[in-house]
Amino acid sequence: STLMRSSAASDVYKRQVVLMTTLEEKLGYEFRDPALLENALTHSSCANESRGRRQSNERLEFLGDSILGMVVADHLYRNHPDLPEGELTRTRAALVCEDSLVEVAEALHLGEYLHLGKGEEAGGGRERPSIIADAVEAVLAAVYLDGGIGSARKLIQKFILDREAEKSASRDYKTALQELVQRESGQVLKYRLTGEEGPDHDKRFFVEVDLNGEVAGRGKGHSKKEAEQMAAKAAIAKLKG
Repeated sequence: STLMRSSAASDVYKRQVVLMTTLEEKLGYEFRDPALLENALTHSSCANESRGRRQSNERLEFLGDSILGMVVADHLYRNHPDLPEGELTRTRAALVCEDSLVEVAEALHLGEYLHLGKGEEAGGGRERPSIIADAVEAVLAAVYLDGGIGSARKLIQKFILDREAEKSASRDYKTALQELVQRESGQVLKYRLTGEEGPDHDKRFFVEVDLNGEVAGRGKGHSKKEAEQMAAKAAIAKLKG
């Protein structure tokens, strides 16, 4: 039975090594100290159940939050010299918010790699936005501690900043539609949620935008905001067409 136990433990260890290697490939970063990555993926529920054998990722999350904020602020300051302070603040907030981090976590399938306690596992913790967003910050801190600010910056560039231009373009559809219809006075635009489908971790929202009481465009997205943007985009195409 001792042999069986050691064999089972060996199999678990091998699976963990394969998982870690897969995650490193997705990150594009290989850890010198794999224990840092293990720590970054350990939720407090698992740490509490381990009776001191594991440390939770909360301290790393604290550090990662600051690193992310600083790198994003530095990028915006250098690349957007014309943006006033208020706009810089709003843009940074949009890039480092939970929704943005959840997108990163989902791109990495980070939930699959987390170490969770039994209760959190049973309660759907692998898809819980707050847990996977915090884990992204913890992983960033682990990369920073392992490879320095340059390595952390590359990761933030790849998974957050490279999407910035694309996102800011899509954020502008509602504004563009508003400007388009305001050329004539008395125009009334209204966005209406018409439905949603799918499980909590992969919801689709459906939105219609009405112009003066008539449907001008329809859109769908992973959030209400995204669906509204897509509806506005469709309305612009219709009005200009």
